[in-house]
Amino acid sequence: MSGDGILLAYFSRAGENYLEGGRTVLEVGNTEVVAGLIGERVDCEVYRIEAADPYPHDYDETVDRNVEEQETDARPEIAGTLPDLSGYRTVLIGSPVWNVRAPMIMSTFVEGLDFTGKTVLPFVTYAVSGMAGVDEDYRTALPSAEIGTGLAVRGEESADAGAAVEDWLRGAGLV
Repeated sequence: MSGDGILLAYFSRAGENYLEGGRTVLEVGNTEVVAGLIGERVDCEVYRIEAADPYPHDYDETVDRNVEEQETDARPEIAGTLPDLSGYRTVLIGSPVWNVRAPMIMSTFVEGLDFTGKTVLPFVTYAVSGMAGVDEDYRTALPSAEIGTGLAVRGEESADAGAAVEDWLRGAGLV
């Protein structure tokens, strides 16, 4: 690669999820749905961030684990090998928002790679918190990268977010 490619990296969790005060079971996680919409519109490589110790199917068990990881500032291990960013100019990074921030595995991801000179475009799915400062967290964690405008999609609306994704990608000059 010449260094001008695009990488779409995302973490998503299927299983029991929050839905308007209740629960629903997702066959495909909301962030993966949005990542799919992006991948349909942009010529990019895709890297799915997967936990070496997968998160539980059960929503409450996942919440408990996430709270513990946040409280201990954990860095959950990622399954497999991290991507080599040398062939990419732009990295789109997606995750859900858990407890008003990106899951701790996203810290593992961004701290494990050299983003120097890259443009990073964050996108999130959420229940109630919007972007929740995830873009600002990336600005702090990745001072040698340019962090562009993020996209926040309410989880329940992820399947219908095509127009929002298109507008975001157009604003970033990717479509």
